[in-house]
Amino acid sequence: MPAFQFPGLNLALATPFDAAGSIDHARLERNIESYLAAGVKSFVLSSGTGMHVYLSADESRKLVEHGAKIIKGRAKIIVQTSALMVDDVFERTGHAKGCGADGVMVLPPFFEGATEDDELVAFYAKVASAGLPVIGYNVPQAVGVAITPQLLNKLFEIPNFCSVKDSSGDLAQQANLIRTGHPVMNGADSLVPYALYAGCSGLIWGGANFAPRTCLAMVAAATAHKWEEARKLWDMLAPAMSLIWEGDYVKKVYAAAEIMGYGAGQPRRPLSVLSSHAEPALRMALQGLVQSEKSLS
Repeated sequence: MPAFQFPGLNLALATPFDAAGSIDHARLERNIESYLAAGVKSFVLSSGTGMHVYLSADESRKLVEHGAKIIKGRAKIIVQTSALMVDDVFERTGHAKGCGADGVMVLPPFFEGATEDDELVAFYAKVASAGLPVIGYNVPQAVGVAITPQLLNKLFEIPNFCSVKDSSGDLAQQANLIRTGHPVMNGADSLVPYALYAGCSGLIWGGANFAPRTCLAMVAAATAHKWEEARKLWDMLAPAMSLIWEGDYVKKVYAAAEIMGYGAGQPRRPLSVLSSHAEPALRMALQGLVQSEKSLS
């Protein structure tokens, strides 16, 4: 069995926006260079954290093109190519391949989408035929479709289907997926060390935008089975990771990244900046990470 292509931390990059709400390509370059310097070895462009659903198809394409030119082979690239129509997903996946992406992440059909296993298998088979490794995306609370162990087994019969990102937030459900023996990626920030202990094969992590060095150090310790070291690092990360997972996830990630020096501007409308009454709790949750990021630099 070939080695899994996307182990460890894959950073779900926050898309930077300027004051007018346009993608800030200069800030994109600064942030990517900062994350590369911190040791990030894989990026997810046009991610959920990066507000994929609020980017036009053209904006997403330009973001991927520019991001790939900045990275220049120095890290792996996963592109979210989710769309309502399978032909659009196929086209976006082909574009990502042309930009040099290493894989794509794709939601199941959403908004009155397919629900039968055979329909979902056909959908992912079409996407995979574009020629890139495909990561399914399990977020049933948002999409209304759950990737079960039974469905996962069927999906892995598709050439190029390589993993599923589980953002259900339910560790028991994720463990059920892991027990299939197929590579499973954790996408729930508050579960990171527990998912690693349960045997997940990799992480797609939005919260790493604001504490990349501490996140990388914790993943390295867990991968080496240095669980006491991993627990100490998680103790610093847990307050913030738990807080962002409670709600207003994207707002809090953008605000935390700004506080920690990895600013991506403010989220695009319809989202607004984090409210003033919510910011003090976020700053308090980040206190332990300020020194940690400095000590690891």
